[in-house]
Amino acid sequence: MSEKQPAEKQPEDKSEAEAESRKVNVQLTEGALIASGIRIGTNVATKHMKPFVARRREDGLNILDINKILSRIEVAGKFLSRFDPKRVLIYTSREAAYTPIMKFAELTGVNYHLGRLLPGTLTNPYLPNYKNVDVVMVVDPAVDKQAIEEAIRVNIPVIAICDTNNVCNYVDLIIPGNNRGRKALAMIFWLLARSYLINSGALQPNEPIKYTPADFETKFEEGAYVEG
Repeated sequence: MSEKQPAEKQPEDKSEAEAESRKVNVQLTEGALIASGIRIGTNVATKHMKPFVARRREDGLNILDINKILSRIEVAGKFLSRFDPKRVLIYTSREAAYTPIMKFAELTGVNYHLGRLLPGTLTNPYLPNYKNVDVVMVVDPAVDKQAIEEAIRVNIPVIAICDTNNVCNYVDLIIPGNNRGRKALAMIFWLLARSYLINSGALQPNEPIKYTPADFETKFEEGAYVEG
């Protein structure tokens, strides 16, 4: 399998990134955005993710550039809105992303798959669970690698939420962000849903969407996922 380099790795123009940051919905304050932990990375920054890192904290954690996060979410929302929603697949095996993905799918009509992805889901049309899609989005390239490997085989573009420690060789569009935290994932998918709806014409830029970021958050009770 040949290595596919990420399609977009260059930092965005600063003015464009700042413009995207000012588009955040009136439902969301800057404080809430920061409090979600969306920009908190790990103590490792791979070569793919260093362009998205704003600084390194004294405790060693890398902090992602919030403007670049918002800019990439906007790029992804615009890109996904160009496809038939039934030909879009959002996938993860990470439970913290279950509710965000389901809320996103409810608002946009895209397909989603949670939990284990059976081999051949994207490559074998003879399987009963086969999914014929045009684009795949995953939450973490490390834990959702089965979907990425199958997308590569059938030449489907891959969007991924990537933390600072992710290796993104086979990701076409990186959304930098904390892909482990419940609140961070809720915020990312809420922002992505808003961008998707605006770019598809289903929502006006100054119009609030149906849910708040808190509604996108996965709930756990005694370590178990609770469907919302």
